[in-house]
Order: sequence, then structure tokens, then C-alpha cells
Amino acid sequence: MYKQEPIFLEPALQERIWGGTKLADVFGYHLPSNQTGEAWVISAHPNGPSKIRNGALAGKTLLDAWQNHRELFGEHDNEDYPLLVKILDAKTDLSVQVHPADDYAQEVENEPYGKTECWYVIDAEPGAEIVFGHHAQTKEQLEQMIDQGEWDQLLQRVPVKKGDFVYVPSGAIHAIGAGIVILETQQSSDITYRVYDYDRKDDQGKGRELHLDSAKAVSTVPHVTNETRKSPVTNGALTEQQLVESEYFTVYHWQLSGEAELKAPDSFLQVSIIEGNGEIILDDQSYQLNKGDHFVLPVHINNYMLKGQIEAIVSHI
Repeated sequence: MYKQEPIFLEPALQERIWGGTKLADVFGYHLPSNQTGEAWVISAHPNGPSKIRNGALAGKTLLDAWQNHRELFGEHDNEDYPLLVKILDAKTDLSVQVHPADDYAQEVENEPYGKTECWYVIDAEPGAEIVFGHHAQTKEQLEQMIDQGEWDQLLQRVPVKKGDFVYVPSGAIHAIGAGIVILETQQSSDITYRVYDYDRKDDQGKGRELHLDSAKAVSTVPHVTNETRKSPVTNGALTEQQLVESEYFTVYHWQLSGEAELKAPDSFLQVSIIEGNGEIILDDQSYQLNKGDHFVLPVHINNYMLKGQIEAIVSHI
């Protein structure tokens, strides 16, 4: 039985055509290039598992821990680790895309999970906006507008600012716009159906592949928007706001100014420090927390203490 302590993780960095350098500028990560778009900060996905940096499992990945030390995560029916947390730096616009639900992913892609996700906006330049949804009222209208390339008429653009939150269920057409840094909590899936890529070309003069048939098949029509945030709740020095509770994950925003004693939930807890610093104390052991740190708190932990000036995004299944 391994010691019940926070499992601190190193991000798996991913280069993207739309990426930049803010993951270094804001969080101090060592980037492979100046087109680094994604840090998979809590990941057991085979395409980019996060490496454990402390304790008896140091040097292993979160995927290794899930496969070989399931006792750390509690009783779950999932064969695969269910969640994935990323930080994305969109120097330029991401492609317009859509993701499937579980049933389509399993039947068509032979993958365990579809992809429902949500975004917390860490930073956004003035005038930044996202694509979220579309104006088509029927499947036939959606397909016609896609086939005719009527993107300005089809796509719904929404301005965003720091602190905004967007819940993006499977089937929702979406894109992160230029000048935005987000923390994304999602199902552990890497399935993306690209709808439109602004006719961009790579350094070989080729456009990226589109997946129009699949996108048409899985897109929700008409588009639906839901407000998911609940009112903030104060627990001593901690202000907690539930951002969303879905069948796949529950996500919170934490703002700590001082110290708070907390009880761990029944599931393992994922924590990303997006601002400030402090410490977490359990079993009389203190662990330093800094901006850009990410950890999983295993199950079977009772009370623990948080101290400091910390802003965090927290999630569990």
C-alpha cells in the first residue's frame, strides 16, 4: 500500500500549429518550441501521459499508476482513467471542431470515451472571442451551410474574458480563438472532428484534414447553451464555486486566502494551481504548492489543510 499523499505531475507538452509561448511565460514550463499549444497537466491518456514527480512512483506516469495501483483511485467501473486536464495557449485561432458522445466513439472509433469538455478562461486578450455553437435550425440546414462554406452565417461567436467558464458538451461545434489561455477539463479522449480550419496551410503547403461526414453525424442541432455555475460558497478562508456538475465530471473554482480544513470527496480529486502559492498539509506532512502545480489527491484521505493565497481549478468524477 503506497503512502496516501498528493501525486504531483509534470505536464506532457504538445506542439500545435496554433500554439505559442505563454505556457512558459505564464507558468514557467520548459517548452519544446515556440509553437507549444497544449500542456496535458493531469493525463493518463496514452497520447500524452503526465509524469509523476514525487513519492514512491516518481518517474512513472499517471497511466502507470492507474493501471498498476488502482487502490489510489478508489472503486470505479472505468477501465481507462476517465478525465484529462489541459492548459491551452491559443496564439492563433484553433480549428472549428466537434467531438462525439460515448456511444459514437465506442461504435465508430473503438475508443472508450467521447469528449465532453469545459473551459475556464485563465487569460484573454482584449477583443478575444470563441466559436460556440451555430445558427442552423435543422440537420439539413447545417449540412448545407457546411457544404457551401457559409462560415460567417453558420458560426456563433462569443466574446470572452478572464474568469469566464464555458461548458462544451459532446456535439457542440466550438473553437478557441486567438489570444486566449484556458484550463480545460474533459473526458480522457483525443477524438476531434475538424469542421473548418480557415484554409490554413502547414509548412509543406498542405491543409489539415477535415472530418465533415463525422462532424455532421455528431453535431447537435439546434445548438443548446446551458448556464451551469452555482453561487459561491464560503468555508472559512476558502471560497468555492461549482462551475459544472455533469455525468462525466464536477468542476470547481477555489479561491483561498488564509487556511481552510477540508474533507476529501469519495473520489480522487484533481487540483490545478492557476495563481498564487501555499501548502497542503495531511498526516502532519506539508507539501508546497506553486502556480502551475497540478496534483491528484488519492482516495482514503480524511481531512487535509490548505494554507496560502491560492486560486485553483478542482475536479472529480
